[in-house]
Amino acid sequence: MQLQFFQVPVHRSQPDDLNRFLAAHRVTSIERQFVSDGANSFWSICVTYESGDPPRTPIKRKEQIDYREVLTEEQFRIYAKLRVLRKELSDRDKVPAYTVFTNEQLAEVVRRHITTREEMAKIPGVGQSRIEKYADPFLEIMRAEKRPESSVSDATAAGEDNAPDTVQP
Repeated sequence: MQLQFFQVPVHRSQPDDLNRFLAAHRVTSIERQFVSDGANSFWSICVTYESGDPPRTPIKRKEQIDYREVLTEEQFRIYAKLRVLRKELSDRDKVPAYTVFTNEQLAEVVRRHITTREEMAKIPGVGQSRIEKYADPFLEIMRAEKRPESSVSDATAAGEDNAPDTVQP
């Protein structure tokens, strides 16, 4: 156990050195005392900490995507329908919505205009159990929707062309 002392003037808004120290050490306790001396008032802080490995750095979350910007207007309309269905299913099963399908997975369903279980199985993170449990109502919505002009099939996205090769004389 080790001690570190800090004096933080009242007029300074952010005690940067204290914040850096706290973020870099495994703190066991903090004692503080206010010292009143008019314009020279300050907080006296005693930090008790353990030496050794610093605490783990928090995991950064992925940046949130605004699918209104990523999808076309028509694609977003379909995406919104899929989200409503996902909410109904998650409420029914009393599970978080992302356990049904994530936003990213729903966006892929719309982008690729997926209408079969086989196509859905190609989306990263969508396993057989999710397909068995949840896919059919989503696929019904997708089959009922006409393919938006900007949707891309798996073959087109992969650069494949199913048209026969012709040679011009």
